[in-house]
Amino acid sequence: MQAPPVKDGPPINQEIRATRVLLIDQNGEKQGVMPLSAALEAAEEAGLDLVQIVGNAETPVCKILDYGKHRFQEQKKKAEARKRQKVVELKEIKLRPNIDTHDYEVKAKAMHRFFDEGDKVKVTLRFRGREMAHPELGMKLLNKVQADFDEVAKVEYAPRMEGRQMIMILAPR
Repeated sequence: MQAPPVKDGPPINQEIRATRVLLIDQNGEKQGVMPLSAALEAAEEAGLDLVQIVGNAETPVCKILDYGKHRFQEQKKKAEARKRQKVVELKEIKLRPNIDTHDYEVKAKAMHRFFDEGDKVKVTLRFRGREMAHPELGMKLLNKVQADFDEVAKVEYAPRMEGRQMIMILAPR
């Protein structure tokens, strides 16, 4: 045996359970508090639906409107909001402590592009072999990155060692 389908959305017409409601007509004008039967008659006269807008008030607020059109408009608004939102990605840039100036400039150019697109950047500085003896060189390089991008990005995760690598995360301003 199947359960009846669950209706989502506000109660309409006969589904409204209040005895008295505050009615707003199709023009958006307040008609006052009245019995539910009178509000349903007014909606029927207009050829539209009675929709409960605010149900948790002392006297529920009901509005006369075309419910199908109302739902369609709500769906369009939600779709538009989904289309406009930007998912922030975390891009990674890998560096070495003794990076050459041109190589650094190429990586910096890529980071500028990531910030322009609105993405966060994780800067990973990997130490190999004897480079582990000089973590201050890595900290100096990450401080240089932080200073170079100070006007376009803020530090979200300060530079710190994690095993054989130093990590810092920058987010666009």
